[in-house]
Amino acid sequence: MDFGLVLQTDPPASRVVSLMKRAERNGFRYGWTFDSAVLWQEPFVIYSQILANTQRLTVGPMVTNPGTRTWEVTASTFATLNDMFGNRTVCGIGRGDSAMRVAGRKPNTLARISEAMKVIRALGRGEEADLGGTKIRFPWIKPGAQLPVWMAAYGPKALQMTGEEADGFILQLSDPYLTQYMVKAVKDAAVAVGRDPSEVTICVAAPAYVTEDDSPEALAHAREQCRWFGGMVGNHVADLVAKYGEHSTQVPDALTDYIKAREGYDYAHHGRADNPDTAFVPDEIVDRFCVIGPAEKHIEKLKALRELGVDQFAVYDMHDAQEATIDAYGSRVIPAVNS
Repeated sequence: MDFGLVLQTDPPASRVVSLMKRAERNGFRYGWTFDSAVLWQEPFVIYSQILANTQRLTVGPMVTNPGTRTWEVTASTFATLNDMFGNRTVCGIGRGDSAMRVAGRKPNTLARISEAMKVIRALGRGEEADLGGTKIRFPWIKPGAQLPVWMAAYGPKALQMTGEEADGFILQLSDPYLTQYMVKAVKDAAVAVGRDPSEVTICVAAPAYVTEDDSPEALAHAREQCRWFGGMVGNHVADLVAKYGEHSTQVPDALTDYIKAREGYDYAHHGRADNPDTAFVPDEIVDRFCVIGPAEKHIEKLKALRELGVDQFAVYDMHDAQEATIDAYGSRVIPAVNS
Protein backbone atom coordinates (compact mmCIF):
# COMPACT_ATOMS: atom_id res chain seq x y z
CA MET A 1 0.00 0.00 0.00
CA ASP A 2 1.21 3.48 -0.87
CA PHE A 3 0.84 6.33 1.62
CA GLY A 4 0.14 9.99 0.99
CA LEU A 5 0.08 13.13 3.10
CA VAL A 6 -2.71 15.69 2.62
CA LEU A 7 -2.25 19.30 3.78
CA GLN A 8 -3.88 22.68 3.38
CA THR A 9 -1.62 25.32 1.86
CA ASP A 10 -1.75 27.66 4.83
CA PRO A 11 1.11 30.16 5.05
CA PRO A 12 3.96 29.95 5.48
CA ALA A 13 4.50 27.77 2.44
CA SER A 14 7.86 26.77 3.89
CA ARG A 15 6.04 24.74 6.54
CA VAL A 16 4.04 22.86 3.90
CA VAL A 17 7.30 22.04 2.12
CA SER A 18 8.94 21.00 5.39
CA LEU A 19 6.11 18.62 6.28
CA MET A 20 6.23 17.07 2.81
CA LYS A 21 9.99 16.53 3.15
CA ARG A 22 9.36 14.91 6.51
CA ALA A 23 6.71 12.68 4.95
CA GLU A 24 9.08 11.49 2.23
CA ARG A 25 11.73 10.65 4.84
CA ASN A 26 9.10 8.57 6.62
CA GLY A 27 8.13 6.49 3.60
CA PHE A 28 5.23 8.47 2.16
CA ARG A 29 5.14 8.44 -1.63
CA TYR A 30 2.47 11.06 -2.35
CA GLY A 31 2.02 14.68 -1.27
CA TRP A 32 -1.46 16.12 -1.68
CA THR A 33 -2.97 19.52 -0.92
CA PHE A 34 -6.38 21.14 -0.94
CA ASP A 35 -7.03 23.45 -3.91
CA SER A 36 -9.32 26.37 -3.08
CA ALA A 37 -7.88 29.67 -4.28
CA VAL A 38 -9.79 31.92 -1.87
CA LEU A 39 -9.25 29.85 1.28
CA TRP A 40 -5.59 28.89 0.88
CA GLN A 41 -2.42 29.81 -1.01
CA GLU A 42 -1.93 28.70 -4.61
CA PRO A 43 -0.89 25.02 -4.47
CA PHE A 44 0.82 24.73 -7.84
CA VAL A 45 3.39 27.33 -6.88
CA ILE A 46 4.12 25.34 -3.73
CA TYR A 47 4.29 22.04 -5.65
CA SER A 48 7.32 23.35 -7.48
CA GLN A 49 9.10 23.85 -4.16
CA ILE A 50 7.99 20.46 -2.82
CA LEU A 51 9.27 18.70 -5.93
CA ALA A 52 12.56 20.61 -5.84
CA ASN A 53 13.11 19.62 -2.22
CA THR A 54 12.17 15.93 -2.50
CA GLN A 55 13.43 13.09 -4.67
CA ARG A 56 10.54 10.66 -5.15
CA LEU A 57 7.35 12.31 -3.90
CA THR A 58 4.46 12.56 -6.37
CA VAL A 59 2.31 15.64 -5.80
CA GLY A 60 -1.17 16.76 -6.73
CA PRO A 61 -4.38 18.45 -5.61
CA MET A 62 -7.05 16.71 -3.57
CA VAL A 63 -8.81 18.03 -5.49
CA THR A 64 -8.79 20.62 -8.25
CA ASN A 65 -11.87 21.27 -10.36
CA PRO A 66 -12.69 22.30 -13.94
CA GLY A 67 -14.24 25.62 -12.99
CA THR A 68 -11.60 27.79 -11.34
CA ARG A 69 -8.93 27.40 -14.03
CA THR A 70 -9.22 26.97 -17.77
CA TRP A 71 -8.40 23.41 -18.72
CA GLU A 72 -5.41 24.17 -20.92
CA VAL A 73 -3.87 26.20 -18.07
CA THR A 74 -4.39 23.31 -15.64
CA ALA A 75 -2.84 20.86 -18.11
CA SER A 76 0.07 23.17 -18.89
CA THR A 77 0.83 23.63 -15.20
CA PHE A 78 0.98 19.90 -14.58
CA ALA A 79 2.96 19.30 -17.76
CA THR A 80 5.48 21.99 -16.86
CA LEU A 81 6.06 20.45 -13.43
CA ASN A 82 6.45 17.03 -15.01
CA ASP A 83 8.93 18.38 -17.55
CA MET A 84 10.94 19.98 -14.75
CA PHE A 85 10.83 17.09 -12.28
CA GLY A 86 9.98 13.95 -14.27
CA ASN A 87 6.35 12.77 -14.26
CA ARG A 88 5.84 13.32 -10.55
CA THR A 89 2.33 14.78 -10.54
CA VAL A 90 -1.21 13.40 -10.46
CA CYS A 91 -4.35 15.39 -11.19
CA GLY A 92 -6.98 14.81 -8.54
CA ILE A 93 -10.24 16.34 -9.75
CA GLY A 94 -13.77 16.77 -8.47
CA ARG A 95 -16.75 19.12 -8.27
CA GLY A 96 -14.88 21.92 -6.53
CA ASP A 97 -17.16 22.04 -3.49
CA SER A 98 -15.31 24.69 -1.45
CA ALA A 99 -13.47 26.39 -4.32
CA MET A 100 -16.64 27.10 -6.28
CA ARG A 101 -19.04 27.87 -3.42
CA VAL A 102 -16.71 30.30 -1.67
CA ALA A 103 -16.49 32.21 -4.96
CA GLY A 104 -20.28 32.30 -5.29
CA ARG A 105 -20.61 29.59 -7.92
CA LYS A 106 -22.22 26.16 -7.98
CA PRO A 107 -20.03 23.02 -7.98
CA ASN A 108 -19.26 21.61 -11.42
CA THR A 109 -21.51 19.07 -13.13
CA LEU A 110 -20.36 15.55 -13.90
CA ALA A 111 -20.58 16.30 -17.63
CA ARG A 112 -18.13 19.18 -17.22
CA ILE A 113 -15.76 17.05 -15.13
CA SER A 114 -15.86 14.31 -17.75
CA GLU A 115 -15.00 16.68 -20.58
CA ALA A 116 -12.27 18.36 -18.54
CA MET A 117 -10.63 15.05 -17.57
CA LYS A 118 -10.29 14.05 -21.20
CA VAL A 119 -8.78 17.40 -22.23
CA ILE A 120 -6.39 17.74 -19.27
CA ARG A 121 -5.13 14.15 -19.56
CA ALA A 122 -4.59 14.36 -23.31
CA LEU A 123 -2.81 17.70 -23.21
CA GLY A 124 -0.67 16.60 -20.26
CA ARG A 125 0.52 13.62 -22.30
CA GLY A 126 1.37 15.73 -25.33
CA GLU A 127 -1.68 14.58 -27.28
CA GLU A 128 -4.18 16.66 -29.22
CA ALA A 129 -7.36 17.75 -27.45
CA ASP A 130 -10.57 19.43 -28.59
CA LEU A 131 -11.08 22.61 -26.58
CA GLY A 132 -14.60 23.71 -27.43
CA GLY A 133 -14.16 23.17 -31.15
CA THR A 134 -10.53 24.25 -31.33
CA LYS A 135 -7.98 21.45 -31.48
CA ILE A 136 -4.77 22.21 -29.61
CA ARG A 137 -1.57 20.45 -28.59
CA PHE A 138 1.39 21.57 -26.48
CA PRO A 139 4.36 21.61 -28.92
CA TRP A 140 6.97 21.57 -26.14
CA ILE A 141 6.07 18.32 -24.38
CA LYS A 142 8.69 15.59 -24.64
CA PRO A 143 7.91 11.93 -25.45
CA GLY A 144 6.95 9.83 -22.45
CA ALA A 145 5.00 12.53 -20.63
CA GLN A 146 2.24 11.16 -18.38
CA LEU A 147 -0.57 12.74 -16.39
CA PRO A 148 -2.89 10.36 -14.52
CA VAL A 149 -6.26 11.85 -13.58
CA TRP A 150 -7.96 10.58 -10.41
CA MET A 151 -11.56 11.50 -9.67
CA ALA A 152 -13.17 12.09 -6.27
CA ALA A 153 -16.67 10.65 -5.99
CA TYR A 154 -19.46 9.57 -3.61
CA GLY A 155 -22.73 9.41 -5.56
CA PRO A 156 -23.79 6.60 -7.91
CA LYS A 157 -23.37 8.52 -11.16
CA ALA A 158 -19.99 9.90 -10.10
CA LEU A 159 -18.80 6.44 -9.05
CA GLN A 160 -19.89 5.05 -12.42
CA MET A 161 -18.08 7.80 -14.30
CA THR A 162 -14.94 7.24 -12.25
CA GLY A 163 -14.88 3.57 -13.21
CA GLU A 164 -15.54 4.36 -16.85
CA GLU A 165 -13.13 7.24 -17.37
CA ALA A 166 -10.69 8.01 -14.55
CA ASP A 167 -7.22 6.59 -13.90
CA GLY A 168 -7.89 6.57 -10.16
CA PHE A 169 -10.65 6.88 -7.57
CA ILE A 170 -10.35 9.18 -4.54
CA LEU A 171 -12.68 8.23 -1.69
CA GLN A 172 -12.66 10.67 1.19
CA LEU A 173 -13.57 8.41 4.10
CA SER A 174 -12.15 5.19 5.54
CA ASP A 175 -15.26 3.28 6.64
CA PRO A 176 -14.70 -0.33 5.50
CA TYR A 177 -18.36 -0.98 4.65
CA LEU A 178 -18.69 2.13 2.50
CA THR A 179 -15.25 1.59 0.99
CA GLN A 180 -16.25 -1.90 -0.12
CA TYR A 181 -19.56 -0.59 -1.51
CA MET A 182 -17.99 2.24 -3.48
CA VAL A 183 -14.90 0.40 -4.72
CA LYS A 184 -17.21 -2.31 -6.07
CA ALA A 185 -19.32 0.31 -7.86
CA VAL A 186 -16.23 1.82 -9.48
CA LYS A 187 -14.74 -1.51 -10.54
CA ASP A 188 -18.06 -2.84 -11.82
CA ALA A 189 -18.40 0.28 -13.97
CA ALA A 190 -14.89 -0.25 -15.34
CA VAL A 191 -15.68 -3.85 -16.28
CA ALA A 192 -18.95 -2.80 -17.91
CA VAL A 193 -17.10 -0.65 -20.45
CA GLY A 194 -14.38 -3.21 -21.10
CA ARG A 195 -11.69 -1.77 -18.85
CA ASP A 196 -9.39 -3.78 -16.64
CA PRO A 197 -10.58 -2.74 -13.15
CA SER A 198 -7.06 -3.08 -11.79
CA GLU A 199 -6.11 -0.09 -13.96
CA VAL A 200 -8.17 2.17 -11.67
CA THR A 201 -6.00 3.11 -8.68
CA ILE A 202 -7.99 3.25 -5.43
CA CYS A 203 -7.04 5.98 -2.96
CA VAL A 204 -8.76 6.31 0.40
CA ALA A 205 -8.17 9.64 2.16
CA ALA A 206 -9.09 10.36 5.78
CA PRO A 207 -7.74 11.99 8.94
CA ALA A 208 -5.38 9.84 10.99
CA TYR A 209 -4.51 10.53 14.63
CA VAL A 210 -2.17 8.19 16.48
CA THR A 211 -2.72 8.09 20.26
CA GLU A 212 -0.38 6.71 22.92
CA ASP A 213 -3.09 4.38 24.22
CA ASP A 214 -6.80 3.67 23.91
CA SER A 215 -7.84 5.45 27.08
CA PRO A 216 -11.14 7.38 26.94
CA GLU A 217 -9.27 10.66 27.34
CA ALA A 218 -6.88 9.97 24.46
CA LEU A 219 -9.64 8.83 22.11
CA ALA A 220 -11.87 11.77 23.02
CA HIS A 221 -9.10 14.23 22.16
CA ALA A 222 -8.39 12.47 18.87
CA ARG A 223 -12.06 12.55 17.95
CA GLU A 224 -12.29 16.29 18.60
CA GLN A 225 -9.25 16.88 16.41
CA CYS A 226 -10.83 14.91 13.54
CA ARG A 227 -14.55 15.71 13.89
CA TRP A 228 -14.25 18.39 11.18
CA PHE A 229 -13.95 15.63 8.60
CA GLY A 230 -17.50 14.39 9.13
CA GLY A 231 -18.69 17.93 8.49
CA MET A 232 -16.69 18.18 5.28
CA VAL A 233 -18.05 14.86 4.00
CA GLY A 234 -21.49 15.98 5.12
CA ASN A 235 -21.49 18.75 2.53
CA HIS A 236 -21.29 16.18 -0.26
CA VAL A 237 -23.78 13.87 1.46
CA ALA A 238 -26.30 16.70 1.83
CA ASP A 239 -26.21 17.24 -1.92
CA LEU A 240 -26.77 13.52 -2.50
CA VAL A 241 -29.75 13.50 -0.14
CA ALA A 242 -31.19 16.53 -1.92
CA LYS A 243 -30.83 14.74 -5.25
CA TYR A 244 -31.79 11.17 -4.41
CA GLY A 245 -33.87 11.47 -1.22
CA GLU A 246 -33.20 10.55 2.39
CA HIS A 247 -33.67 6.79 1.99
CA SER A 248 -32.69 5.94 -1.55
CA THR A 249 -31.47 2.70 -3.03
CA GLN A 250 -28.93 4.85 -4.89
CA VAL A 251 -27.06 5.95 -1.74
CA PRO A 252 -26.55 3.73 1.33
CA ASP A 253 -28.14 4.82 4.61
CA ALA A 254 -24.79 4.21 6.28
CA LEU A 255 -23.56 7.31 4.46
CA THR A 256 -26.58 9.58 4.82
CA ASP A 257 -28.14 8.97 8.24
CA TYR A 258 -25.74 11.07 10.29
CA ILE A 259 -26.42 14.43 8.58
CA LYS A 260 -30.00 14.76 9.88
CA ALA A 261 -28.81 17.17 12.60
CA ARG A 262 -26.72 19.22 10.19
CA GLU A 263 -27.79 22.89 10.26
CA GLY A 264 -25.26 24.79 8.16
CA TYR A 265 -21.64 25.13 7.18
CA ASP A 266 -19.21 28.05 7.15
CA TYR A 267 -16.33 27.48 4.73
CA ALA A 268 -14.15 29.84 6.75
CA HIS A 269 -13.53 26.84 9.01
CA HIS A 270 -13.36 24.24 6.23
CA GLY A 271 -11.07 21.33 7.03
CA ARG A 272 -10.01 22.69 10.42
CA ALA A 273 -10.03 21.03 13.82
CA ASP A 274 -11.78 24.02 15.42
CA ASN A 275 -14.70 23.97 12.98
CA PRO A 276 -17.80 25.01 15.01
CA ASP A 277 -20.22 23.62 12.39
CA THR A 278 -19.43 19.95 13.00
CA ALA A 279 -20.92 19.37 16.46
CA PHE A 280 -23.63 17.30 14.77
CA VAL A 281 -21.06 14.64 13.79
CA PRO A 282 -21.34 11.76 16.31
CA ASP A 283 -18.37 9.88 17.73
CA GLU A 284 -19.40 6.77 15.78
CA ILE A 285 -18.95 8.59 12.46
CA VAL A 286 -15.56 9.95 13.51
CA ASP A 287 -14.43 6.43 14.40
CA ARG A 288 -15.76 4.98 11.14
CA PHE A 289 -14.70 7.72 8.72
CA CYS A 290 -11.29 8.45 10.29
CA VAL A 291 -8.41 6.33 11.61
CA ILE A 292 -7.77 7.05 15.28
CA GLY A 293 -6.27 5.23 18.25
CA PRO A 294 -2.96 3.50 18.98
CA ALA A 295 -0.74 2.52 16.06
CA GLU A 296 -1.99 -1.06 16.24
CA LYS A 297 -5.53 0.10 15.42
CA HIS A 298 -4.26 2.00 12.39
CA ILE A 299 -2.39 -1.07 11.16
CA GLU A 300 -5.45 -3.26 11.61
CA LYS A 301 -7.79 -0.93 9.75
CA LEU A 302 -5.36 -0.20 6.93
CA LYS A 303 -4.74 -3.89 6.32
CA ALA A 304 -8.51 -4.38 6.13
CA LEU A 305 -8.79 -1.55 3.60
CA ARG A 306 -5.99 -3.05 1.53
CA GLU A 307 -7.93 -6.33 1.40
CA LEU A 308 -10.83 -4.34 -0.08
CA GLY A 309 -8.62 -3.20 -2.97
CA VAL A 310 -7.27 0.09 -1.62
CA ASP A 311 -3.92 0.96 -3.21
CA GLN A 312 -3.16 4.13 -1.25
CA PHE A 313 -4.10 5.61 2.10
CA ALA A 314 -3.73 9.40 2.18
CA VAL A 315 -3.48 10.94 5.65
CA TYR A 316 -5.36 14.18 6.24
CA ASP A 317 -2.97 15.83 8.67
CA MET A 318 -4.99 18.83 9.83
CA HIS A 319 -4.82 18.66 13.62
CA ASP A 320 -2.52 19.40 16.55
CA ALA A 321 -0.15 16.46 16.02
CA GLN A 322 1.08 16.85 12.46
CA GLU A 323 4.73 15.92 12.92
CA ALA A 324 3.91 13.21 15.46
CA THR A 325 1.47 11.56 13.06
CA ILE A 326 3.95 11.58 10.17
CA ASP A 327 6.67 10.13 12.40
CA ALA A 328 4.40 7.48 13.91
CA TYR A 329 3.35 6.34 10.47
CA GLY A 330 6.96 6.25 9.31
CA SER A 331 8.30 4.32 12.29
CA ARG A 332 5.39 2.03 13.15
CA VAL A 333 2.43 2.01 10.77
CA ILE A 334 3.86 1.96 7.24
CA PRO A 335 6.51 -0.73 8.00
CA ALA A 336 3.90 -2.95 9.66
CA VAL A 337 1.30 -2.57 6.91
CA ASN A 338 3.87 -3.25 4.17
CA SER A 339 5.95 -5.87 5.98
